[in-house]
Amino acid sequence: MSKRRDNRLTPDEINIAISPLELETLSFDGAVKLFIADAKRRALRDDTIEYYQRQLGMFRRYLVQIDKTALISEVSRSDIDNFVDYEKRRGMQNTTINVRLRALRAFFHFLYEMKYIKVNPMEKYPLLKIQANYVETFTVKQLQQLLNAPDRRTFTGLRDYTFMLLLLDTGLRLSEAAAIEVKDVKLAEGLLFVRHTKGHMHRYVPLSAKMRAQLQRYIKIRGHAETDRLFVTLDGEPMSRYSLQKIVGKYGKQAGIKGVRCSPHTLRHTFAKLAVMNGAGIFELQKILGHTTMEMVKTYVNLFSTDIQGKHEDFSPLKDL
Repeated sequence: MSKRRDNRLTPDEINIAISPLELETLSFDGAVKLFIADAKRRALRDDTIEYYQRQLGMFRRYLVQIDKTALISEVSRSDIDNFVDYEKRRGMQNTTINVRLRALRAFFHFLYEMKYIKVNPMEKYPLLKIQANYVETFTVKQLQQLLNAPDRRTFTGLRDYTFMLLLLDTGLRLSEAAAIEVKDVKLAEGLLFVRHTKGHMHRYVPLSAKMRAQLQRYIKIRGHAETDRLFVTLDGEPMSRYSLQKIVGKYGKQAGIKGVRCSPHTLRHTFAKLAVMNGAGIFELQKILGHTTMEMVKTYVNLFSTDIQGKHEDFSPLKDL
């Protein structure tokens, strides 16, 4: 006859009794579905959700290689460390790896807070160090090469040239430029209304005379389309964010530009650099770029301001020697 069990549960048994079943059964893919569903409930922007999906997808590819997608609870801190090493071996820069780590931090924080996992492998996980105050920009010569690459005798060439010129003239983020509608272009006022912003704060951005003239030409040739979006395909469909993202890289490669990443964000940095060098103030630059804090704007000013360099001749101790 077997011994009668003690009616009182042990601490370990109590832990099993009160723990969610997901702790034992939730897969990586299931965890991602819960995370994305929560992001949608919180009305995060579409491109933010796409960012999470893309970065978590990169991590999933690694987990498949080490056979750890079955249970999310089995993903450990050492797996994160090994993933970072794996990305480095693939030639990824620290800035790119940090983009992945930020997504993983949000993902595992959600799972831990909702008690889907007992241990958060990303708790206090440090981002990789990057070179301080390094901002990649195009030279004036590279800009000329880039803007001369599209064939403006074609619609796609004219559209792509207008898109790149607009990024350079305004410093818009890719997501902001992708969401522009024809009605947002205020040619008479010389302004562009930016509706799809990072901080959900709409703003107006000034347009130069050259940019207004180019937009006027493009809009006239664009003609009527079913979509209100400014940038459209040959079929009159709105250009996707991904399609617009590839434009700068395409023409950078076509122009043979080396030594700099050819991307929309590099054009944004280049706008900031040239604006500072041409005398833009820190507050007006913050407003145009749509930064909520001064941190990045101060970086631009510290890196690219020519005021100190120009005045150095006046206050240098060597002047009177």
